[in-house]
Amino acid sequence: MTDDSGGTGPPPFDRPFEDEDTKQRVYDAVLHAREPMTAAEIADRADCSTESARTHLSFYADLGIVITHEGRPVRYERNDDYFEWRRVNELAREHTVDELQSKVSELTDRIEEYRREYSAESPAEVDVLEFDADRIDDVYVELGEWATAIEERALHERARRKVAGSTVPSHS
Repeated sequence: MTDDSGGTGPPPFDRPFEDEDTKQRVYDAVLHAREPMTAAEIADRADCSTESARTHLSFYADLGIVITHEGRPVRYERNDDYFEWRRVNELAREHTVDELQSKVSELTDRIEEYRREYSAESPAEVDVLEFDADRIDDVYVELGEWATAIEERALHERARRKVAGSTVPSHS
């Protein structure tokens, strides 16, 4: 049997950030956290010292990337608002008002199709158990896509308004 570990595959599960610097590993650990975590828990995931994790977490908190929850012990979590803001700015920078409006319209049409198909206003109103067992997996996928379409439409609409506001001629 030959050894296929020539380094071209994914990193091992026990050390997924092995080749990244500490700052990046702490960032990745925070991004993947599902709930507020202590510096020690983040350090464990990032494979670094707790003090090093605290230093980087403080830096990320100053940037608004991380929310700090005071207490004993202090806990840290990803700031989802920061990432939304960043995504809106990215969309506004990379697309014209017309492109963003087109995407908003496309997503609105898709959302309306889901509303008609499921006779519901939102994915949360759909009872998956009402469907045949052989269709449940597909329904879960479609409900996820519907929820994603709603979120993406909101982001694209915010970006559209941002670009439209910045292209309004001045009255000077």
